[in-house]
Amino acid sequence: MANQRDKPNRPTHVTKRRARPQPEDPSWRTAITRIEPNEILIRGYAVDELMGRLSFAETVYLILRGELPTPTMGKLFGAALVASIDHGVTPPSTLATRNVATTGAQLKASVAAGVLGFGMYHGGDIESCMRFLQEGLAMVREGATCTAAAEALVRSCTDAGKRPPGFGHRIHTSDPRASRLLQMAHELELDGEHVQMIRTVDRVASSRPDAADHSWSLNLDGAIAAVCGDMGFEPELGNALFLIARVPGLVAHANEERSRHQPMRQIDPTQAIYDGPPPRRLPETRK
Repeated sequence: MANQRDKPNRPTHVTKRRARPQPEDPSWRTAITRIEPNEILIRGYAVDELMGRLSFAETVYLILRGELPTPTMGKLFGAALVASIDHGVTPPSTLATRNVATTGAQLKASVAAGVLGFGMYHGGDIESCMRFLQEGLAMVREGATCTAAAEALVRSCTDAGKRPPGFGHRIHTSDPRASRLLQMAHELELDGEHVQMIRTVDRVASSRPDAADHSWSLNLDGAIAAVCGDMGFEPELGNALFLIARVPGLVAHANEERSRHQPMRQIDPTQAIYDGPPPRRLPETRK
């Protein structure tokens, strides 16, 4: 009997080799900034050419929207950011910033705490109002008048027991920032369909029996929603505009808390006393 080791070891079936999987392409795409040795392009523009020629607000517009604003759009957008830069010591985001700063935390942690303090009822109304206005404009495109659409919008809010987004303020019965922003939109000929709709909603809301209640007055969020809607911003970026504008104010509060007050203090915003410069006018050269 032949030795088993002398028999050839033949496979009973032929196994095909699997193709080796090709590695996936690890590259991905971005259209915001290109960095090369000695060159930085923001949306295609060299950053060193933007410096001194574009304002910070215009550059924010560029990086968010992908194209340069017109001079009038840049001016109006800058005004919207200026209007939101700070609102005293009482907003939740400011209190969060100061409460963290008084512990001795780093500046970045204090400001981050303030940013995390933005929510549906604080800094969250711009996006909601932009969608609200789009709902009304959809009615207009379907044949409704602007007034009829505004009345339907207001009625839907009252039926739900809530105020329209972009309306009402806990302090102001007539928000000076909102009226000025809409005035600028008119002066710069940038008051389009969104501004028209917010004005009509404001008129309808102010005709309510309880119009004396300032919870129905147009606020800054509503004005920003309208002008930025007319400038082409999507609602998804609405609340980001408030965040961008408010961060310098949070930095100022965190820095003042760390440099001017004792650490670990109990902060009562109702006890704050303003001792900064008295009301003053801008020089005539600043127009």
